[in-house]
Amino acid sequence: MTQVTVMIDGKQFRMACDDGQEPHLERLAEHLDTRIRMMRQNFGEIGDLRLTVMAALMVCDELAEAEQKAKDLKAALDSDQMLRHQAAESVSQRDAAIAAAIDGMTSRVDRITRMLSGAQAES
Repeated sequence: MTQVTVMIDGKQFRMACDDGQEPHLERLAEHLDTRIRMMRQNFGEIGDLRLTVMAALMVCDELAEAEQKAKDLKAALDSDQMLRHQAAESVSQRDAAIAAAIDGMTSRVDRITRMLSGAQAES
């Protein structure tokens, strides 16, 4: 575990994170700090705790929206994959029907060829 010191709302916080995750934790802290500063500018001094809770709720709301978008995208992807599978099956069935039709025509041509060959042999 690595220790990282981040600055949020003008206060330093020492936090632990997995090795290599320091830049990610620092970016998260910067994002939250930016939110709190923005809210402080918009609402004035309404209390550190209240600003922090409001910023956290805004971030949670963004996360909920992102999760819903991810679910919607997954559903659309699943639907597209199902449609692609159905289309592939349809193409396979069409190819099989075409092959059967060609086999039928080949049999007829062979039968006609034998009939014509027999007729010529009799002449």
